[in-house]
Amino acid sequence: MESQNIGLWGALDGGAEPRSQIEAAYRQLREDIIGGRHAPGERLRVEHLKDQYHVGAGTLREALALLVSDSLVVSQSQRGFRVAPMSLADIEDLTRTRTIMECAAFRDSMQVGDDEWEARVVSAYHKLSRAEERLATDAANVFDEWEERNRAFHDALTSASPSMWIKRFRVILYQQARRYRRLSAVSATVPPNVHEEHRQIFEAAMKRDVDSAERLLAQHIQLALNVIKQRGVLK
Repeated sequence: MESQNIGLWGALDGGAEPRSQIEAAYRQLREDIIGGRHAPGERLRVEHLKDQYHVGAGTLREALALLVSDSLVVSQSQRGFRVAPMSLADIEDLTRTRTIMECAAFRDSMQVGDDEWEARVVSAYHKLSRAEERLATDAANVFDEWEERNRAFHDALTSASPSMWIKRFRVILYQQARRYRRLSAVSATVPPNVHEEHRQIFEAAMKRDVDSAERLLAQHIQLALNVIKQRGVLK
């Protein structure tokens, strides 16, 4: 079941080289959807996209099917594929569910994480902080780097959880959140208090202050939803 590992369970690949044409097409389509190059609700016509992505029709259909498993694409009977829609109700539901999953994995990690877990968190936080220093003055050119380091920080925070199911579903939810975060970042600059929130989460994690850290992370996850609501960019 390699395709399942690429899609539902492998949505965050950490920069590893793609193992097949299907995986390469899947990743490129995924990033183009998250980045907004394919708009919500847009029809994804295989006959047009196969030339754009330089793959055969069969390979592209396999990649699109994987994106259906990630809930980034919807399959319409006899009518092909469309980019999954975005809505205020959806991000509200997504944010609530992601908060449950990510906070559970974070709590587990603080309770059982060893020195190696701490080292991963320290390294990820340092790299994220460097990107956030540059983000303040050059957001347009640094955003992609910041997004990757932000992902790595959240991955590190939750990496010691022993629950594979929680971590797997958290991956899918994080990808969906990236899509909405892109929308909030396009609509407004990245909020200036993001680094301060990360600092507080990091310090609470290092102290193993489980209740405070979990509360801070839950508030942090709400950030994109709050910005989108303030800007009125979704209905």
